[in-house]
Amino acid sequence: MTLPFEHYLVGGAVRDALLGLPVHERDWVVVGADPQTLREAGFKPVGKDFPVFLHPETGEEYALARTERKQGEGHTGFVFHAAPEVSLEEDLRRRDLTINAMAQTEDGELIDPFGGKADLERRLLRHVSEAFVEDPLRVLRVARFAAKLAPQGFGVAPETLTLMREISASGELETLSGPRIWQELEKALASPQPSVFFYLLRECGALARLLPELDALFGVPQPPRWHPEIDCGIHTMLVVDTAARLSESRAVRFAALVHDLGKANTPADILPSHHGHEGRGVKRIQALAKRLPVPKAWRELARIVARYHGHCHRVARLKPGTVLKVLEATDAFRRPERFADFLLACEADARGRTGLENEPYPQREQFAALREAAARVDPQVLIAEGYSGAALGRKLAEARRQAVDFARREFAPVE
Repeated sequence: MTLPFEHYLVGGAVRDALLGLPVHERDWVVVGADPQTLREAGFKPVGKDFPVFLHPETGEEYALARTERKQGEGHTGFVFHAAPEVSLEEDLRRRDLTINAMAQTEDGELIDPFGGKADLERRLLRHVSEAFVEDPLRVLRVARFAAKLAPQGFGVAPETLTLMREISASGELETLSGPRIWQELEKALASPQPSVFFYLLRECGALARLLPELDALFGVPQPPRWHPEIDCGIHTMLVVDTAARLSESRAVRFAALVHDLGKANTPADILPSHHGHEGRGVKRIQALAKRLPVPKAWRELARIVARYHGHCHRVARLKPGTVLKVLEATDAFRRPERFADFLLACEADARGRTGLENEPYPQREQFAALREAAARVDPQVLIAEGYSGAALGRKLAEARRQAVDFARREFAPVE
């Protein structure tokens, strides 16, 4: 389909193609046209804040070239101006990073007014202009790109980090909505090394403002016998990265991220021990979920990991009745897939310790085997034997405890 207007491929598609990464979606900018021109060409308008249209055949987004002017607070405090006289370079200038401010013609010619290709080669995340500080969301976006591109060796330019600190100190981060913060956090969890996102936010002063429950873990000690890394914050970063290696599930990664939040407010007189941190952690997860729109399934998984990860680590030493209580409390019989995710997050916790990243974790298979043994007890058989009501419940629990006891005899206690 030949288009009757000037248009350019922009943003992530250009960046990722130059990096040799898969291109999942393509966005275009239109220069020298107005909304009527696109409608007459069959494009469907979808933009609310500024004119964005969908291609009638490919469904790809085409946005009119635009400029922006700050007039209010926060990420939404901008006035956009889209008109035929806005040039491609003016449109690219409003973008966050130089590596995102490149364009390409349909013939493959690269248009790079701000040195994005050179920054790709230098593996550098650098802001386009001083207008970077006008949008507080860019702190989160830069941190997310740093996590996404960490395997390629990218780092943040010192001058850009300085601007990120300036934004954090300005108070503008507090204007970001919970859903917008969560959107960036969720994307960061999908990256190959999520810890980069959180470390960078902490370095520029943003973590304490956006995720104070997580920031509070840094500097809190743990017994070196069990945690050679000692610091609870460092341990948490190791755990979330281990979870990223073990599972593609962002829910598992989120549970790994928040599993130890209760250690942040351990009474000082019992440190470096953290007795009772499981219950405190559940409360802090609930507080975090009031500010951010954490999906219900993620919230539930995070809660059971926070509450019961210690039980999973000690499963070979638990009494059969305790094993059954954990299985019931985690709803493991009705939701085996979620229980499997629980076990993954527990493994990430055990292996997320300095020098222990490659240690075996037999507890995962052991607890899964105990659940399977208990689940094989058929209530219909007991009903056929004449049990009902409360008596059926007691007999079912007894039979499951016996099944667990028999199965666990094959396990050796794990220290």
